[in-house]
Amino acid sequence: MNAADLVIPLIAALIVLTGLIKKVNVFDEFIEGAKENLQTSVSLLPSLIALVTAIGLFKASGLPEVIAAAMSPLTNALGFPSECIPLALIRPISGSGALAVFDGILRDCHPDSYAGRVASVLMGSTETTFYTIAVYFAAVKAKDTRHTLPSALAGDITGFIVSAISVRLLFGIC
Repeated sequence: MNAADLVIPLIAALIVLTGLIKKVNVFDEFIEGAKENLQTSVSLLPSLIALVTAIGLFKASGLPEVIAAAMSPLTNALGFPSECIPLALIRPISGSGALAVFDGILRDCHPDSYAGRVASVLMGSTETTFYTIAVYFAAVKAKDTRHTLPSALAGDITGFIVSAISVRLLFGIC
């Protein structure tokens, strides 16, 4: 038996033991927490449905490919592989959509290619910004995202640029 196999049972035992020591009904507290999480999930559902619908419309419209074609001369001059432009466009919007685009890049270009490496770093260094903002702001019932969206998108753009730079530096690609 591996020590890692004991981590979850030990944590559960520690929670129950702490509850016994502090005279807290652990089961009732668990049920109350589960009820609150279910209520939060239900309140987030409209935002998630709207977001998933918008993502589907964006991808089905073919707009990512049109934008990628228009940006290709600029990104090529900057050393960002044109194969990764659709990934950079989809990643802030949809994790599953980005995963599908990423899979296509790895299939078409090979994982050890420049585009494959940049896509891998990009996937690990960026976030599904719109999804995250929608979920967190809906959870706290905030209406004004104020500087959150511009700041998060600036972070994503930085991640896109630095992914290409880091692959070039780490693998000696000039």
